[in-house]
Amino acid sequence: MLGITALVVLRVGSGRLSAVIGLLSGVVAAPGLLVIGAPIADENSYPMAIVISVGFWALLGFIAARRAVRRPFATWYDFWLQFSFLAIAAAVGAIVGLVIAAARIGETLL
Repeated sequence: MLGITALVVLRVGSGRLSAVIGLLSGVVAAPGLLVIGAPIADENSYPMAIVISVGFWALLGFIAARRAVRRPFATWYDFWLQFSFLAIAAAVGAIVGLVIAAARIGETLL
């Protein structure tokens, strides 16, 4: 959902605010974009970054599931609790990476 939001904001919106919202939500939804050098990298490499990101989120889901079933009676609440901690950590890491990239590159990022 966050990736679709980023795509819509970047396609429909114009201006600095829509660029910031689109870029932040896109990088949080697909952290693999930072690995390939987005938004500076060639757009032909974006599909590979999305595949990397899908694998990353699947791995986080697997880790959350393993951690949730440590208790004898695991519920979906346990899974979503574990997954939310991992997702927040991944989102913070992606945003920090983007902030570092913006500081290194300068104002040309946005």
